Amino acid sequence: MKFKYIWIIILSLGIFSCDEIESPIPDEVVLPELTAGTADFSNYVAVGASFTAGFTDNALFIASQKNSFPNILSQQFAKIGGGDFSQPLMNDNIGGFLINGMTNERFQPRLFFDGSGPAGLPAVPTTEALNVLSGPFNNMGIPGAKSFHLLFDGLGNPANLQLGLANPYFVRIASSPSTTILEDAADQNPTFFTLSLIGGNDFLGYAISGGDGSNPLTPADGPIGVGFNATYTAIVSTLTANGAKGVVTKLPYVEDIPHFTTVPHNPVPLDEATAGFLNSPAAYGAYNGGLDATLAFLSTNPTLLGALFPATSDMTSLELAEAEMARRKITFTAGTGNAVVIMDENLTDLTGINNALVNMRQATEEDLLVLPASTFIGTEAIPGNPQTVNGIAIPLADKWVLTPEEQEEINTATDAYNATIVATANSNENIALVDLDAILKNLSSTGINFDGFNLTSDLVTGGAFGLDGVHLNARGYAYMANKFLEAIDETFGSNFIASGNIAKANDYPTNYSPQLQ
Repeated sequence: MKFKYIWIIILSLGIFSCDEIESPIPDEVVLPELTAGTADFSNYVAVGASFTAGFTDNALFIASQKNSFPNILSQQFAKIGGGDFSQPLMNDNIGGFLINGMTNERFQPRLFFDGSGPAGLPAVPTTEALNVLSGPFNNMGIPGAKSFHLLFDGLGNPANLQLGLANPYFVRIASSPSTTILEDAADQNPTFFTLSLIGGNDFLGYAISGGDGSNPLTPADGPIGVGFNATYTAIVSTLTANGAKGVVTKLPYVEDIPHFTTVPHNPVPLDEATAGFLNSPAAYGAYNGGLDATLAFLSTNPTLLGALFPATSDMTSLELAEAEMARRKITFTAGTGNAVVIMDENLTDLTGINNALVNMRQATEEDLLVLPASTFIGTEAIPGNPQTVNGIAIPLADKWVLTPEEQEEINTATDAYNATIVATANSNENIALVDLDAILKNLSSTGINFDGFNLTSDLVTGGAFGLDGVHLNARGYAYMANKFLEAIDETFGSNFIASGNIAKANDYPTNYSPQLQ
């Protein structure tokens, strides 16, 4: 009976509410009219490298270019006097290049998610780098460009491709073989520009190669075209020479980029028999014994000990030697969580005492493994021979790992680059600054809310980064565009944010289908 009356009461309330009560209509939110402030967006030119171009999933392709953050910005600028924004579109949604009709291992098709991880698109590029397009182009983002490349007059020369001195992305759009990226940008006489992540490739090339020296860091100091500081200052001076306003960006740090944080240092599962063998005198047991014998030998030879391990204010030579020997010991256990074995050139060279004591150790959580290591660890150097497993029986070479010392080198350079970028912005009222360092730190720590979506730096599932773990995806670029608009509002008095003229997360995908070609 109680249930019966309850339902009667509810029904009567429903009828009463329908007949007697009119639902209040919320007041319509009236947004202010869009204003440009002191900025002139009539001729917007974007200058930069891969982020500016719209590079994602390890390639540049039509869909990614249309979702580049400069193109997203141009759509908002068009509402308030912005002109057409031309981009040098690729021929397809495959990505990669043909160079003189031939495929090139450096410029392969884009990645896609195959259900388990990033995989290469099974297709052949159709974009020929030597087919020069007729410009000019408002998007002057050249993937792979370092700071000094913007001033190099041979970067767009097809004859330099075979020498490794030219960039096919610029060869394809350069106004002449002897022009520079900066000249082609400045010749358009922009009224507004963005200079995004210049300096990123100056440290990323070194970082992605594991700090092995094959792609060195750009020095902070040095003349224009050599040192970052002078080069960057010259670039900004050129772009602002005719009164143009623009936006520049701080650089992120490697520890906030999933290319360097996705692969764990201890991904190896082992059964009891395999772990026992690896610890035996037939494997790493002999190496560990050699370390013990070397320490005993050095403890009785103080002169040699001091030469190899110079004492510090905090530790004696013997204490330093003991600490390093412990660090170099290699042991495995049955189960998961075994650390890979790596080469480390920062270890003390002991081969003069025992030539079997090469500079190797197990990785720790302070080491950063590059993303491609995920497909290399566990493979066999000699197929069918389990005693040649890479990362276990055979140490990972320098190119697969960033050691703490290499990370410190990179961060020192990044600090210096950022100091110049911030000083340049602070000293010029025509320059706004976007702190991409803070954005990526938030992505890698707490995540960022973007229209109800929680964006993180997690590969595949984070919603912000593409599958190469370095570049953003379309939704990430849309969020980046909004941060540019925010900086423009704060510096030049426009009101893109307050007037609601911003990119919406739902309009931009987080991944591209393999069928999109």
